Amino acid sequence: MATVSVRPPAAEQARAAERRRRRRRSAWRRQLVALAFMSPWIIGFAVFYVYPILSSLYFSFTSYDILTDPVWVGLANYQFMFTSDGRFWTAVRNTAWVVAIIVPLQIAFGIGAAMVLTRVRRGLGFYRTVFFLPTMVPLVAAALGFVFLLNPGGPVNAVLGFLHLPEPLWFRDPAWAKPGLALLATWMVGQTMIIFLAALLDVPRQLYEAADLEGAGPLQRFRHVTLPMISPVIFFSVVIGVINGFRYFTEAYVVSKSGDWDNPVGTPQDSLLFYTSHLYNQGFEGFHMGYAAALSWVMFVVIMACTLLLIRSSRRWVHYQGGFR
Repeated sequence: MATVSVRPPAAEQARAAERRRRRRRSAWRRQLVALAFMSPWIIGFAVFYVYPILSSLYFSFTSYDILTDPVWVGLANYQFMFTSDGRFWTAVRNTAWVVAIIVPLQIAFGIGAAMVLTRVRRGLGFYRTVFFLPTMVPLVAAALGFVFLLNPGGPVNAVLGFLHLPEPLWFRDPAWAKPGLALLATWMVGQTMIIFLAALLDVPRQLYEAADLEGAGPLQRFRHVTLPMISPVIFFSVVIGVINGFRYFTEAYVVSKSGDWDNPVGTPQDSLLFYTSHLYNQGFEGFHMGYAAALSWVMFVVIMACTLLLIRSSRRWVHYQGGFR
């Protein structure tokens, strides 16, 4: 038996098409309303983020001094950076020291302080405040305070002399300048400590009780229970610490300029010349803005690569609720 196809009448087709057009117009109007509400953020993002990023990428291939029009030089800035700029490699080594020494110190001291606070029974709020207060101090004020404390004739050396210990020159000695900054960074570890304290308080007590039943000692409990349970917070702190380590600037700049404002960036003897200090010196003191843009893009690529490596490696040692990822 043959099947007879029945087509809707033309009027019904026209009404269906009109309904589709109305739905499309209604959806388009809703999208326009959403874009209108989002337009302040979109405009701000385009003007203050996208445009500067693209501009700096263009300037990195030019010779640009802010006062005159940029001149295209291709890869000359990058070639000069890796082959002829001796201070570039000094800044790289000093920045690597910050990432390799100061960042682990901050994390270790933050965990240690947090573990001490978990055992406090009275006055916990007071001790939390005492540890956290240094992070509320502006970086410039904190750096100037440590310049005073670590002055060759300051209070710290007075105590060391009283104890018949060596009295370093601290920020006036290239060998002791970076350790002085490490002391400053350790003193301002309160924010990291608060994060680790929250993570430690969130570790289930049943895990410690089970470890005790198995005969685990304090070090074993710390290694096999505490560290795996707070590993996501350690991972977060490492990533943020590495990024901030590459961007380390304010404290070193203030210390370099504290003795005399005419001191070159990195005083003494480039021991405090970090990557961002070199970038600032090239861009805003030497007006080599094209070269500074090239420096900034190299730093961006290195930070991105380090972050991706940390994320990839986290699958082996970061423990989440569902296990290791």
